[in-house]
Amino acid sequence: MIEIDVSHPIYQQIMDGITRRLVRGDLTVGDQIPSQREMAVILRVSPNTVQRAYRDLEALGVVETQRGQGTFVAAPPELVDSLRQEMLRKALARFVQEMLGLGVGRSEIPKVVQDALSPAAPNANMQKPEVT
Repeated sequence: MIEIDVSHPIYQQIMDGITRRLVRGDLTVGDQIPSQREMAVILRVSPNTVQRAYRDLEALGVVETQRGQGTFVAAPPELVDSLRQEMLRKALARFVQEMLGLGVGRSEIPKVVQDALSPAAPNANMQKPEVT
């Protein structure tokens, strides 16, 4: 589910949440997503906010609305790959900025990542957190 953070535009968080589920494989082409009204009730936001998110997702080709039937995932594999690459690039940029902000030098960042991925690293064998 999507966790709303009031410090960011809600419609963008809805878009990001649906896109994230698509990229992870939780949603595939043809899957129906909640109606705009249902999503507004679930998230306790204005239906207009959900409408904007769905409209923007439709403009991107991620979903399509079939009148009287609902809204369905429509993203072809090429679009999913492109969205995934964009999300990875943004996540990496945020990570690098955080590391630099903590005083980690550019040349140290690969070692920090390698150490974190090491089987001996604390929490290395923990389950991935649920992110929606």
